[in-house]
Amino acid sequence: MVKNRWSDEGTKVESGLGELVYRSNILGQDRSVANWGGGNTSTKTTVTDFRGNEIEVMWVKGSGSDLATMKDKNFTGLKMEDIKPLIEKDDMTDEEMVDYLAHCMIDAKHPRSSIETLLHAFLPYKHVDHTHPDAIISIACADNGKEIAKEIYGDRFVWVPYIRPGFKLSKMIAEGVQSNPKAELVIMEKHGLVTWGETSKESYNKTISIIQEAEDYIENKAEGKDLFGGSKYKSLEATERKEILSQVLSIVRGQVSDEKKMIVTYDDSENILSFVNSREAKELSQIGAACPDHLVHTKRTPLFIEWDPNSEDVGHLIELVKSGIASFKDEYIAYFNRNKSDGDEIVEAVPRVILIPGLGMLNTGKSWSAAKVSESLYHRAVSVMKGSTTLGNFVSLNEEESFAIEYWPLELYKLSLAPPEAEFSRQIAFVTGGAGGIGSATCYRLVSEGAHVVVADINLEGAEQLALEINERFGEGRALAVKMDVTKEEEVIAAIQASVLTYGGLDIIVNNAGLASSSPFEETTLEKWNLNMNVLVTGYFLVAREAFKLMKDQAIGGSMVFVGSKNSIYAGKNAAAYSTAKAAEVHLARTIAADGGQYGIRVNSVLPDAVIRGSKIWDSEWKEERASSYGIGANDLEEHYRKRTILNVNILPQDIAESIAFLSSSKAAKTTGCMVTVDGGVAAAFTR
Repeated sequence: MVKNRWSDEGTKVESGLGELVYRSNILGQDRSVANWGGGNTSTKTTVTDFRGNEIEVMWVKGSGSDLATMKDKNFTGLKMEDIKPLIEKDDMTDEEMVDYLAHCMIDAKHPRSSIETLLHAFLPYKHVDHTHPDAIISIACADNGKEIAKEIYGDRFVWVPYIRPGFKLSKMIAEGVQSNPKAELVIMEKHGLVTWGETSKESYNKTISIIQEAEDYIENKAEGKDLFGGSKYKSLEATERKEILSQVLSIVRGQVSDEKKMIVTYDDSENILSFVNSREAKELSQIGAACPDHLVHTKRTPLFIEWDPNSEDVGHLIELVKSGIASFKDEYIAYFNRNKSDGDEIVEAVPRVILIPGLGMLNTGKSWSAAKVSESLYHRAVSVMKGSTTLGNFVSLNEEESFAIEYWPLELYKLSLAPPEAEFSRQIAFVTGGAGGIGSATCYRLVSEGAHVVVADINLEGAEQLALEINERFGEGRALAVKMDVTKEEEVIAAIQASVLTYGGLDIIVNNAGLASSSPFEETTLEKWNLNMNVLVTGYFLVAREAFKLMKDQAIGGSMVFVGSKNSIYAGKNAAAYSTAKAAEVHLARTIAADGGQYGIRVNSVLPDAVIRGSKIWDSEWKEERASSYGIGANDLEEHYRKRTILNVNILPQDIAESIAFLSSSKAAKTTGCMVTVDGGVAAAFTR
């Protein structure tokens, strides 16, 4: 149920733009009131212009922002003196409207104003809110919605038939309100709610109270009814769901990533399971989107997989997923071709929402956050369908109306505001030893160019701290921390599975976990020998094997980079165990490269030397042991290594990360089985 979030803070903010920001944020914080990225708010006030004159200005939400998080800079100020005459016009095209409003801005640096700017400008109220509350859209998307609205609101509402946002809709709303002096709200058919007030608090309170009235009415009507026709399937137990999802998600990711890679997430919350398990779920899900704002992020309809979780196996589910996604693509292309106009370019013809009885909902997107947006919006759709079917029958935009929104230039413009995609956008990297010096530098390097990263380390606290820092800097969901001892098969399998359950798969493996030991050969114990072999050979084998299987399932290729050592090809003194293990490691990489070529899986190695700074290895006995083998003090070791290089340089973690990024990138798309030395030039270790 909706809650009134207004607090004392709302009375302390600066009037005008400050109170608009506050009101917008508390409206947006409740997604049952305002969709992610949807809705818009405004306030009319006076400001002093550059000439020192007092002018009336309307502040309105800027295009492409989100009510929950927007700040002053996300609003646009427009001169009301310039906008008011537009009410006298009979019509304006979208292009004319956008061009005209650009001339009304008080500052050219402000963002382009909301698509629905004139809706706010034409209403004679100081504060106006347009939202998409679940309860109101349930009425707006019910076939008997207007009659229901009359039962709830009497003569206090204006009902506006569906029309795409723009000049005509704005004028229809203004005329409807003008002709009904008792009007307190506008319900836009198949769209949303408009409310207003003379103060910011009054406008907010009106929005909340209007929604509460609708919620109370729907709740009363729902009493004793079976939602969505009752249950048809039983949900699988949580453990079994996760086991099946870990097998299915990578298949889905491969099938939806043939043109551009997608991140795939899942949601098995109670509300979603209740819907996908119901008798009416398939039919309802195919009627159409619950709100125009959903379309760009969820497509007109989801893909519904008719799988019986209580009698059919996972193999059959995988077959249904593959055939279902293929059919969805064909049907989407046909839909596009039926409705396209000159200049329209098809977007990804893959589902953004996939519904599976017994398991829940899968969501796809260009990033984890984008997939979560489609997830959030489909939760709203389920809530709306619940309300509409309680009141009557759920109706939606028809195909032509849907296409007009999905490919509407003004809607696509909002998507164009996102930053351009980088080299590793849409990709997921798994970095072992991720909390260490080379590992953390690699994580930051890949994330800085768009990747999502899994920080895998035996030191979970260190991995979690790094993931936290990355997410705070680059955005929620960009990094995941997992505890993994590479020598333990069950932990490797569990870490890969956790990655799949979070992001849908993997594209880049950085086999970097390491240790080192040094001793004269005759003093090398079996324990030290086995420790080096277990971590640097067996551990790399286990990680690569599990990743290889996953990449085969995805069928979209992949990259592995092994972090070897100068000692991989140079017989270092007093380092028999370490050097032998490192030699085996890079040869393992070459054998995997030979096996992986047919699947588009590239495997390359980076051979660093003496990366002391930030390294956990060099904090161990290894530093003392190596210094002793050269007959110098531990504090002199870094200088010793620098002087022995041809280039007279020290090697830093960032240098190794740079080579890893190159080998993982499209620039090295035709390179596999390669060894790249990053050692400053050690002649004895030149490859032959």
